[in-house]
Amino acid sequence: MKKEDIISKVRAAGIIGAGGAGFPTHVKLNATVTHVLGNGASCEPLLMTDPYLMKNDPDAVLRGLRLVMDCTGAQKGSICLKGKHRGAMDALEKKVGESSFKEIDLFELDDFYPAGDEQVLVYEVTKRVVPEGGIPLQVGAVVSNVETLLNIKRAVEEGLPVTERYLTVAGEVTRPMLLKVPIGVSVADVIALAGGPTIEACRVIMGGPMMGQVVDDMSTPITKTSSGIIVLPAHHNIIAGKIRNPEQIRKIAATICCQCTRCTDLCPRKLLGHRLEPHKIMRSLGWHTNLADERLQDALICSECGICEKYACPMMISPREVNAAIKRELLTKGVKRPVEEKEYRPSNFRDGRKIPTKRLMQRLGISDYDIHPELYTPEIQVSKVAIPLKQHIGAPSVSLVREGDHVTKGDVIGEIPEKALGARVHASISGRVVSVGDVVVIQG
Repeated sequence: MKKEDIISKVRAAGIIGAGGAGFPTHVKLNATVTHVLGNGASCEPLLMTDPYLMKNDPDAVLRGLRLVMDCTGAQKGSICLKGKHRGAMDALEKKVGESSFKEIDLFELDDFYPAGDEQVLVYEVTKRVVPEGGIPLQVGAVVSNVETLLNIKRAVEEGLPVTERYLTVAGEVTRPMLLKVPIGVSVADVIALAGGPTIEACRVIMGGPMMGQVVDDMSTPITKTSSGIIVLPAHHNIIAGKIRNPEQIRKIAATICCQCTRCTDLCPRKLLGHRLEPHKIMRSLGWHTNLADERLQDALICSECGICEKYACPMMISPREVNAAIKRELLTKGVKRPVEEKEYRPSNFRDGRKIPTKRLMQRLGISDYDIHPELYTPEIQVSKVAIPLKQHIGAPSVSLVREGDHVTKGDVIGEIPEKALGARVHASISGRVVSVGDVVVIQG
C-alpha cells in the first residue's frame, strides 16, 4: 500500500499515540526513518493492557508495526517488551518467525522504570541518544505504543476508527480487571464494572501511579490516552503527593531541599547525558524565580517520570511537580527548548541506577495490587458517553454534530481544524446527541 494511502486511513480513523500525550499518528507517519520501535514496555506499575494485547493478538500488533515500517521506509522494526511478560514474548516469537515479519525482531527489556519512556527506549535499543528538546525522529527512529499499532492495523485493513480503549482497573476494587470500553464512558461506570470500591474513603487515579492524575469528578470520561483506573485509599502516599497545591509545593521545595543530589543521580534523562539536574532547579527556587534563568528552563526537558518524587527524595518533596509547574509557565509564555545537537555521553553508572519495578512498587506501597487478570469479555452495555473534542496534542476537533442529531457508532463527530495539528473524533456508541460543547454527549 502507498504511503499516502496508509496516512489517509490512519488520519480518517482518528488514531493518536495511545501510550503518551496523544500525538496524532498520521503526522508521525509522514517521516522517513531507519528503525520503528513498538513500545510494549508496559512502563507504569500495575498497568497490564499492553502485555495482554501482545499475548492475545500478536499478529495484529506485528501487522501494525509492518505498516508503520512500510510508511516510513524503515528497514528494521522491533517490538520492545520486558522479559517478565513471558506469555507475550512466546506469542510474538512464534509470529516473528513467519516470512512476512522477517525484518522485525523482539527486544527484551529489563524490568525497570521508566523502560517505556520513548527516549530511554530508543537508547536501550539503538544506543542513540535523542537530543535535549528533541524527538526520536532526530536519531532516525519512530516509537509507537502497541495499542497504537493495533489501531493502525484495524484502520488500514478493516477501516475501523478508534472508538474504544483498553484499560487496567486496579487497586481497591472488588474485581481488578482488564477491559475494553467505549471512549467517553465515565470513570464511575468503569469502577462500577469492577464491582465498585472495597473501601469508603478512596481516591481515583487516571493513568499509572507514577504519572497519572487524581480524578476529582467521577463523571470524567475515558479518552483515547487513558491507560488505567487505580483506586487507592484516600490517605495513600501516592494520592498525597498528587493533590498538593503547586505553589505550596514550590515553597516547600525552596525551604527544605537538602541538596543531596539523589534526584539528579537517579534522573533517567540525566543518566542519558542530558544536562537536567533537578537538585539545582530546587536550589534556584531558593533565591530567585526568574523564568528567564537558564537553570529553570532546564525543566523543559524533564519527562515528569516521577522517580525524583516517588523514589529518590529523602525529604519527600517533589522536583517533578516543580518542574511541571515551571514548564506550564514557560510554555504559556511561548518559551521553547531549542534542540541541542551535540555528542551525548550517557553516565557510566546508568545500568546500576535503573529502578527495578518490583522495588518501586514496594516503595510506593502497591505491591498487593499487582494482579494480572484476563480481559473482561462480557459485552459492555453503555447508555451514555461524553466524548471530549480534544483528546490529543494540538487543536481541539471541530464538532460536526448538533444537539438532537442521531449518530451511529463510528460516525465522525469532530473534524481536524483546517491547517491545524489535530485528530478526528468518532461516536463510540449509537444514539442521540444530547449536548455539544467542548464535549459531545451521546445518549444511547
